[in-house]
Parts: sequence; C-alpha cells; structure tokens
Amino acid sequence: MIHPDEIQSTSFAIIEREMGAHTLPPEEFLIVRRVIHSTGDFEYARLLRCHPQAFTAAAAAIRAGEDVLTDVEMVRMGIHALAARRHGLRVRCHLNDPEVAEEARRARITRSAQGVVQGLRRGSVGICVIGNAPTALRAVLKLCRTGEVTPPRLIVGVPVGFVDAAESKQALGATDAVPWITFLGRKGGSAVAAAIVNALLEWVPARCVAWEAGDG
Repeated sequence: MIHPDEIQSTSFAIIEREMGAHTLPPEEFLIVRRVIHSTGDFEYARLLRCHPQAFTAAAAAIRAGEDVLTDVEMVRMGIHALAARRHGLRVRCHLNDPEVAEEARRARITRSAQGVVQGLRRGSVGICVIGNAPTALRAVLKLCRTGEVTPPRLIVGVPVGFVDAAESKQALGATDAVPWITFLGRKGGSAVAAAIVNALLEWVPARCVAWEAGDG
C-alpha cells in the first residue's frame, strides 16, 4: 500500500522510468513530467515548445509576486492553492464578471476573450494562462502586438480543440512580443495549463507566506 504522501513521487518515478533517456532541458522536463502526470499522455514530451526566455520570465513574475490571469475558472482553481500557499500570488479570472457578457456581445467576441482583455486592462499580470479558448489566446496576442496594455511577462497558451486551437498556438510560437510556453497541435486544456503553471510554481523557491485553505 502506497502512503498518500508518496503517490505523486511514485508517479513521477514511473514517468521517468517509462520515458527513459531524453534530451529535454531540466526545466522543460519538469513541465513535461507534471503534464504527463496530469494527463497520462506521454506524447506531450515531444509536443512542448518554449520561448528562449520563458523560464527567466516565469521566475521574474513569480518572484515579483505578480498576478496570474486565467481564461476560465477551472484553470484558476487548478493553480490558486499552490500559487497562494507557496508564493502569495493572486490568481484572477474575469470570465464570470457581471459586465463581461455584455461587453463581449458589444465587441462581438467570446466571453473568454473579453475576460482576459478585461483582466489585462485591470492591472499588471505576470503570467497569463490560456487553457481552453483559442479566442482568448488570439485576444492576448493582439493586445501584446498593439501595445494597448502592459503585456504579461509570460503567456502559457494551451487551448484545446479543433477550431483554431493548433493555429492559435502556432501564432503564439511565432511571436517575440512576449515569452511563451505551449504544446503543438490540438491537445491542451485546463489540466494541462494548470500543470504547466504548477510546475513553474514548484520550480521557483518558495516564499514564506500566510495562507488559508478557503482563500482564493
């Protein structure tokens, strides 16, 4: 019988054994291992792509205590406990803000896109995390390109699906406007986005912060 505290470490050991020899840099391997742990899908090991400054940007954002912004609540919920407990970070999602639906209708964009637009306009963002909506990723890229807002230090963009998911991630990978982390193709989603950010949060040494389980 495996003790509950040992489940994750045992899972990581199994993943490392089954992956065998690889050429991933250490930081990228931490992301891949965490994503495989969350999905059970070893194909992610060959799909990861990172901007050369991605990890430098992630560390700077986390150490500075800057907000994390997500496109959907499921991504926020997958990140906020570790972000608050380990680094004292606030994780925001504006998808369900009362005014977002009306503003999205007026602008003729999705609520997910309007939510991240509103989030970037409301204050500094260290890491912007898109786990579901290609429209949200496109909106973030547009804002970064036009300079309408202060860009996040890092974009984690892994929208999932069949309509513009792969293409929007390809566009993310082609930009130099802001560092980024993504996976090629259609795969992604909330669990993958949260796993990437949690790997980064665990990679950066913790700060001593007060946290209550109900916060968030």
